[in-house]
Amino acid sequence: MAEKENIKILAQNKKARHDYFIEETLEAGIELCGTEVKSVRQSKVNLTDAYASITGGEVYVKQMNISPFEKGNIFNRDPLRERRLLLHKKEIRKLAGALQQQGYSLIPLSVYLKGSLVKVSLALAKGKKLYDKRDDMAKRDAQRNIDRAIKSRNR
Repeated sequence: MAEKENIKILAQNKKARHDYFIEETLEAGIELCGTEVKSVRQSKVNLTDAYASITGGEVYVKQMNISPFEKGNIFNRDPLRERRLLLHKKEIRKLAGALQQQGYSLIPLSVYLKGSLVKVSLALAKGKKLYDKRDDMAKRDAQRNIDRAIKSRNR
């Protein structure tokens, strides 16, 4: 029988869905040090400018800010250091092939706890142009106006 998985979202990259078309998502583990795990569990993670790249057959997340643990002293690491993502070789090869296509990039969407493990939701995304962003905003405003009209009519 399938058990309900205990997932707690710690950080999300809301800007990514605005700036990119999300083609595909996958789940990856992340290699962290002891004090970094403690900071992540306190939700002191920022994914705003984070991105991932493939170097040497491994996937690394860059510019992901994990604030230093207050009681960590000398054991704290650099908050912006590269962190390795844990994926199968088959998945890495698939991502590398997709990144060869122009305009694709790897973006972390969220960091969450799955049971006791820290996981990263990684997206294969294609950048939006300015007119795409405006079009999305116009659709969202139109839907909001429709919902508002329906709600006022039902009163």
